[in-house]
Amino acid sequence: MKPFSELIKRRQSTRAYIDKPVEREKILQCIEAARLAPSAYNQQPWNFVVVDDPQLKEQVAESTASLGMNKFAFQAPVLVVVVLDKEHVMSSLGGLVKDKNFCDYDVGMAVNQFCLQAAELDLDTCIMGWFKEEKIKKLLQVDKKRRIALMISLGYSEVPVREKKRKPLEEMSSWNAYRKQK
Repeated sequence: MKPFSELIKRRQSTRAYIDKPVEREKILQCIEAARLAPSAYNQQPWNFVVVDDPQLKEQVAESTASLGMNKFAFQAPVLVVVVLDKEHVMSSLGGLVKDKNFCDYDVGMAVNQFCLQAAELDLDTCIMGWFKEEKIKKLLQVDKKRRIALMISLGYSEVPVREKKRKPLEEMSSWNAYRKQK
């Protein structure tokens, strides 16, 4: 098992995959990690739809690739569509009062845990928010009341892990008061 700090460094948005199927057991481990994510009022508002059927995957990939975006989705052996499954009354009420969508935060945490588990299994991911939602809902038989929150491409990377380019710690954090960015 890799140390958590190594998983964080290893996880990256991969846009080039080798032609190698992803083992179902590994996919299930990623979904289990997502299932264990925290959520407001423990509502667990997500549903992970694994798309590995080649014909269906091609159609879903077509729904992500427009204006030059997400062309790599065709190459990924697996696409995972994250459906925002339900909203808890208390979470929705709290969201209205606080002007926040707690379900979106919850899905983000679950997707992050999915991706970190993938990294631990030497799999690579890319989280996608650009897609034709209505087309994907129709392809996957998702009812109109639900939303497609995100998609994740999953597979084995064709490229090595890149060094992260991030702001220095001093630029993105402060103590006891907000400090304006330079």
